[in-house]
Amino acid sequence: MRMLVLGAGLQGSACAYDLLRQPTVDRVTLADLKPGRAAPFVKRGAGKRLALARLDVRDAARLRQLLERHDAVLCALPYYFNLAVTKAAVAAGIHCADLGGNTEIVQRQKRLQRAAMRKGISAIPDCGLAPGMVNIIAAEGIRRVGEAETVKIYVGGLPQHPEPPLNYQIVYSLEGALDYYTTPSWVLRDGKPARVDALSEVEAVEFPAPVGTLEAFHTGGGISTMPWAYAGKVRTMEYKTLRYPGHVAIMRPVRELGLLDLKPINVKGVKVAARDVFIAAVSPQLTKPRGRDLVALRVEVTGKTGRRAAWQLLDYYDEAHGISAMMRATGFSLAVTGLMQVDGRITAHGVHTPDEAVPFDAYVDELSKRGIEIREI
Repeated sequence: MRMLVLGAGLQGSACAYDLLRQPTVDRVTLADLKPGRAAPFVKRGAGKRLALARLDVRDAARLRQLLERHDAVLCALPYYFNLAVTKAAVAAGIHCADLGGNTEIVQRQKRLQRAAMRKGISAIPDCGLAPGMVNIIAAEGIRRVGEAETVKIYVGGLPQHPEPPLNYQIVYSLEGALDYYTTPSWVLRDGKPARVDALSEVEAVEFPAPVGTLEAFHTGGGISTMPWAYAGKVRTMEYKTLRYPGHVAIMRPVRELGLLDLKPINVKGVKVAARDVFIAAVSPQLTKPRGRDLVALRVEVTGKTGRRAAWQLLDYYDEAHGISAMMRATGFSLAVTGLMQVDGRITAHGVHTPDEAVPFDAYVDELSKRGIEIREI
């Protein structure tokens, strides 16, 4: 296999690292505007199987040139590049997958269904943690219970040792996290897609020690297109983000005061977006180079007959290799999807989300080999 990974940031580095550990992968090209920023663990022991390439993804000719040398492209760039990359991959006739994160863009990617079918390739958006892993688990739960009544999904990337005032550290793009805090969340209510306010309907969720009690609240984007796919089939479906207790009590007033707004305001004659100032101010405080993170996940599906299916994940920072739990859960998930596309375990051609195309047992088994244990509870 020859795999192309776009983006040498946290998730792209984790994806490339995982691919390089697979004996079936002959070569990994990691492409970025600044490929040298790839995490040190990627290069360690990679030898000639790893190639670093400079790429401005907006350069269509250069992107096309790279695509032609590979069996699949895995995109770990910001979500607004996903549609263009998918179009290029379909034109080149190679498999593609990305981390998603924007439901509107996913819906536009799905319009490439016929073109992807004609090329005999699969394109799978939303292949990270949430959306991604949770969608695959939720779909399996729905299959198991028959007629599903409720689907509840909880996910959080958290510091193992929280520090006030937010008890949070940056585990992926802070800009992306704030998007989720300010964008209404799509859910299913009475079988119909509906929007609810982000940071709303806070509830307590208990995890085994040492994690303990977490608070869960609505955020956007976590289940992508599932509210439309299961409209009329499931009464209630919702996704909530997990944080340590007290997080919403701080972040909701911050949002209501306008500190997360994107509209430029005049500050002493200079036009600035309040959110940009907020990010610049808090990022140094929330960036913990020595911080150790964890990922907490729970998916609960209940059928109309009372039948239940549920899974839980607690994954921790990899001390031996210096890889965060969020990188493992997100970047490795993308890598696993790409591997299964190329080796044929994903059989569906066209454009499909993970809940539609990724086989549950094979996916969970692959993650288990990497020490990511999704346990049925």
